[in-house]
Parts: sequence; structure tokens; C-alpha cells
Amino acid sequence: MLLNAKNGTLSIDGTAMDYIRFGAGKEILIMLPGLGDGLRSTRGTALPMALLYRVFARDFTVYTFSRKNKLATGASTRDMARDLKKAMDILGIPKAHIFGVSMGGMIAQHFAADYPEAVDKLILTVTCSQPNPILTEAVTEWKSLALRGDHAALMDSNLRRIYSEAYYRKNKWLVPIIGKLTKPQSYERFLIQAEACLTHDAFHRLQEIHAPTLVIGGELDHCLGGEASQEIAARIPGAVLHMYPQWGHGLYEEAKDFNTLVLSFLQQGII
Repeated sequence: MLLNAKNGTLSIDGTAMDYIRFGAGKEILIMLPGLGDGLRSTRGTALPMALLYRVFARDFTVYTFSRKNKLATGASTRDMARDLKKAMDILGIPKAHIFGVSMGGMIAQHFAADYPEAVDKLILTVTCSQPNPILTEAVTEWKSLALRGDHAALMDSNLRRIYSEAYYRKNKWLVPIIGKLTKPQSYERFLIQAEACLTHDAFHRLQEIHAPTLVIGGELDHCLGGEASQEIAARIPGAVLHMYPQWGHGLYEEAKDFNTLVLSFLQQGII
């Protein structure tokens, strides 16, 4: 079967790390999810993810790694990049294309700077290199809602900030359902990851990244701002920038040409 979907778990530092794998290509593509990983890991999502990103399955073997199930208090995005390297070593992956979305892109920045030999091409989507007022406002709100245990409000805020106004109006009725499906037993893992976003700082490391890099941003991003993507592209040597003027943080789901854009860069180095 082309999709070849598999769910897996690794043992790292005395805890577990969930991951999924699909595809049958010779090259490796690693996808790093955003802050939503703090609420629900990749566990059990291999088939739906394979279907969603099946355009990559022929040419690549695709992995998506969650953060560790048990994170130390104060764990940083750079610590999480080290965890990713450990996972790759366990699975015998010497080098891969790294595709990070939002918080996943923060981790990918440190990974590319610390382990250049392990990175082929780099895709940084709707992410930032350092905190800014838009990110701080959004993540602080989410932390506050999590601390109150108000999961419905947390999901509503996520939907409102991440997606376009039209998408939010059309799908806000799903919030109670999504809330029931995604409410974790504890918000500890989410809160640690949220704090890592608020303290993320790779701004002065971006010039250390020499992998061919595609930066994708949305000018209507209400989670961290479109300027954050422009800032990253300006500092990474040779980076290619693609901005969507009509989309925001959820462009990776809303822009119909998004997967094709990424695939073109991976295959040919152009967009």
C-alpha cells in the first residue's frame, strides 16, 4: 500500500515519544506539528495524516514526531530539537527534509542550526524566531484558559485566531465536539509547550542556517503575525519567502495550493 501508514512510540529519556510514518519514498520528510501537540499527540493519527498529506507519499517516507509525553518543566524549543535528533538516531535517520509548522517551525530553527548535517531542505511555515506582541497575546490567552480548565473557550480561541473569519463562522459549531475529543487529562504538557513558545529565541541563530529554506507566511496571521515570517526569511542566507496575502495562521489547511507549493520546493528547490 502506497500510504504505508504506521503509528509508533519511542522510548527517550525515560519517557515515550509518539510518532507516525507513512509513504514509500527513498527520501525522508519530517513534519513537526504546532502547539496543538500539547493537547493531543500524533498517537493513532497515522492514517488520517497519510490521507491529508498523501501528495508526499510517493516520493517521500514521511514522519511526524510529537514532543515527549513527559516534558521537564522549563523545557525549551532547543531542548525539543535535541529530542528530535535523539528520535532520528534511534530510527536510523541520518538526514531528512524538515518541515515545521508554527511551534514546530520554532523547533526546526534550532534543529537546523545545531545539526546542519542532518538537514536536507527546510520548510518553516507560519512561525517566528522570537516572541512578538501578537504571539504573546495569543499564547498568554491560551495559557489562561487552560489554567482555568475552560477547554471550550480554548478551542474557540484557537479556531478564531488560527483560521479565516469565513472558516470560523462556518465551523464554530464544531467547537463543543472538538472540545470533547481533544480535552487532555492534564494541561501540564500543553502549558510547558506554551511557555516554550513564549521564551523561544532563535533570532540570532538564523544566520547559522545554511540548508535551502522555504519560509511560508500569512499576512493575516493572528497568532504570530506575517512580519515574523518576513523577518526569518530576511536573516536565513538564501531563504525563499512565500507570503499568502489572503490567509492567516491556518493557511496550511486553507490554501488549496499549499501542499503543491511545498512539494515543488522539495522536489525542485523552486516554487
